[in-house]
Amino acid sequence: MKLIAKNKKASFAFEIDEVFEAGIELKGSEVKSIRAGKVSIKEAYGKVKSGEIFIIDMYIKPYETGMHFNPDPNRVRRLLLHKQEINKIARQTLEQGYTLVPLEIYISDNGLVKLKIATAKGRKLYDKKRHIAEKEANRRQDREIREALKKES
Repeated sequence: MKLIAKNKKASFAFEIDEVFEAGIELKGSEVKSIRAGKVSIKEAYGKVKSGEIFIIDMYIKPYETGMHFNPDPNRVRRLLLHKQEINKIARQTLEQGYTLVPLEIYISDNGLVKLKIATAKGRKLYDKKRHIAEKEANRRQDREIREALKKES
């Protein structure tokens, strides 16, 4: 597995509930751009429309030698999932108020471009502050444990 792009802000801004692995319907030059690492999923989000899931605002830079065959860099792309997964995601996003957030895009072992998406709930500002405080406390605790182990040896 070769990681291409990761949405670092997703775990901070959202409380991630369930993660899914999806294929993406791409054009040939888009695959070449992704392999070159010219992709951004920071502003992207997922949407359920008529029994299908689409990724919106995922930016794939046009391939340099693609000439006029390059598709629109911000076009809407269909995600490839099993029907049960689509139904589960649709239920969660419609009934429970979840958002569909892309976490990372990578190339699998068999050479296919995959997108890891998650159903997530947005965090409030006070939740974000608490999350930061917890991370700092865990870091401080780990540092103290490491220092104590160094002193013992």
